[in-house]
Amino acid sequence: MSSAEHEPEASSLSQRVTGVLELMRPSIKEDGGDIELVSVSDEGLVTVRFLGACIGCPSSSHTLHQGIERLLKERVPEVTGVKAIEGS
Repeated sequence: MSSAEHEPEASSLSQRVTGVLELMRPSIKEDGGDIELVSVSDEGLVTVRFLGACIGCPSSSHTLHQGIERLLKERVPEVTGVKAIEGS
């Protein structure tokens, strides 16, 4: 498969991940935080960045794995995992 053929699929995956994150954003913002999609790899690994009150929050790891990752895998089966990075 050429890279030109692969791009629409990758874009579609990224768009679907973004859509799920948008569903979660209001509840994250209620706690003073936010989340930003950094990337989605070809292998389905989603990288996000926590913002605002989520930075350094002791619950962010739980939120990442029990909330964000669980919902992403449920709604976007191609997602294999989720990791958070720090910084800008």
